[in-house]
Amino acid sequence: MLLPDLRGGGAERVSISLAEEFVCRGYAVELVLMRRVGELLEQAPAGCSIVDLGAPRLRNVWPALHRYFRNDRPEAVLAAMWPVTGVACIAKRTARSPATLVVSEHTDFRLGGGGGSDRDALVLKRFGGQLYGAADHLVAVSEGAADALAETTGLPRDRVRVIYNPIRVFGSEDPEPADAGLLEWWAGSPNRLLAVGALKEPKAFDVLVRALAQAQSKVDARLLILGEGALRSQLELEAQRLGVTERVRFPGFRKNPFPFFQRADLFVLSSRWEGFGNVIVEALACGTPVVSTDCMSGPAEILQHGRYGALVPVGDSPALARAMVEALGTEPDRDALKRRAADFSPAIAAEKYLELLFPTPFASAARVG
Repeated sequence: MLLPDLRGGGAERVSISLAEEFVCRGYAVELVLMRRVGELLEQAPAGCSIVDLGAPRLRNVWPALHRYFRNDRPEAVLAAMWPVTGVACIAKRTARSPATLVVSEHTDFRLGGGGGSDRDALVLKRFGGQLYGAADHLVAVSEGAADALAETTGLPRDRVRVIYNPIRVFGSEDPEPADAGLLEWWAGSPNRLLAVGALKEPKAFDVLVRALAQAQSKVDARLLILGEGALRSQLELEAQRLGVTERVRFPGFRKNPFPFFQRADLFVLSSRWEGFGNVIVEALACGTPVVSTDCMSGPAEILQHGRYGALVPVGDSPALARAMVEALGTEPDRDALKRRAADFSPAIAAEKYLELLFPTPFASAARVG
């Protein structure tokens, strides 16, 4: 399983969930990383080895991965996250490896490489068809992401299979002792709002802070935004400008957000774009109601176009404020939310990936025992 590293992102959590499921089914699994760094290293499942390619930059990945294919001779490789996926395709070809290569993309490339870079989308448009030609199977994590990948690369849409992200809620229900004061502050309001994600442009937390300000005349609520990123100071200044400094906190990244999902009255996703939206499923798994923007790609698919949570236009803070107020005034069917989350269990996703990685079940040399 090839990844850049094990930082605290959605794709990394997905890979850990899959790795654990594969190990439980008796497969020998290696997590192959550009660099052995990240907050989630300690969550790698027991029995799963970690290979450090020692490639601090993308240009260092190809020679290291070429050697890995030639020397370690994996039977199957699941590569996630562009542009590492593209390099994996090149390395498999140059190493003449017979390994089954499954490429899994987590972003919507219609939006400048998933919001990352217009250059990524340009490279995929010009060379995507050739690059992915070395992959045995191409997977996207939502229908929207699959449409984007086919549109950007010019590949046939039926070449891209959709496998929804497996979501397992990590950690215990007990909060860290250091969070006691934070949770006490949060509980000082009858309505606890939660958002989770990097403090970066795609998550549009500026829109969420404005929505909180617009809703404060109608509902007494306090908002926690769990995550870290370059926009922290800008968001804090925006909260101050809007007069909601006492209603919102930015406590940083949490390895175990489960205690916060469990205690929230409402989870809000304000993103401008997503590849899937793992945090929505994590909220549903805790029986926590959700309000989300109807962004590309993922949320509408998870929430079944409004059946399991309200959807509002992207960037529309008044609409987001209205939906938050309405959701807080409605008694949720928590059991129904949990049942929907069960549709994204690791067991279901693992079975679909294994069908691609090992077309002949139980005949693989990678299977142990």
